[in-house]
Amino acid sequence: MSWSTVEQQEHHASLAAVPAQPRVGEALVRQSIDRRLATMASALEGMTARAGMVAAMAREIVEALRAGRKVLVAGNGGSAAEAQHIAAELVGRFLIDRQPFAALALTVDSSVLTAIGNDYSFDDIFARQVDGLGEMGDVLLLCSTSGESENVVRAAVAGARRGLRVLAITGDAPCRLGRDADLTLRVPAIETPIVQELQMVVTHLLCEVVERTLCSGSNGAAL
Repeated sequence: MSWSTVEQQEHHASLAAVPAQPRVGEALVRQSIDRRLATMASALEGMTARAGMVAAMAREIVEALRAGRKVLVAGNGGSAAEAQHIAAELVGRFLIDRQPFAALALTVDSSVLTAIGNDYSFDDIFARQVDGLGEMGDVLLLCSTSGESENVVRAAVAGARRGLRVLAITGDAPCRLGRDADLTLRVPAIETPIVQELQMVVTHLLCEVVERTLCSGSNGAAL
């Protein structure tokens, strides 16, 4: 269908009346990078004061793996991705070519998650897996930006009941998960994206320390 000259003029006039949208350009990206640099620099500086807690959590994981136990990991959303990330680093490798460590993310089996969510409650998707898979001496590592997610809190309670060592990584605000865990690392941030980025930093710190402790000088064989 062809437009008449009048219709074309009206169309162009309507386009001209629409306010120009901001362009996604390099300046906007640089602003975001500059903000992230400032925020992360401050947060990472705050992490140095919490190095002792990271070390304590790494010791719990090392002791469990040395004893032939396993690490269970869980979280929601971005924290679910981080749970899968840390399990992958432990079962695969971080920096050292070595024997695999026993770790399992409780976030990956869609049939299990949907069955429990449907037959029981979404609040029970991790706790029921902890009850079924967790054994005394295992480590349960829970990631949560808020520390208030009911399914993660219930998992911590189930872990304690079954004799697992419960570790939590949360944002800086006091939370229920922090109260229910044996050890809680509260990263120095409350903004969700920054908390998630710091969770990844902590994940890498834990994997590096655990790997170096278990495999240092051993040619990849667990010590």
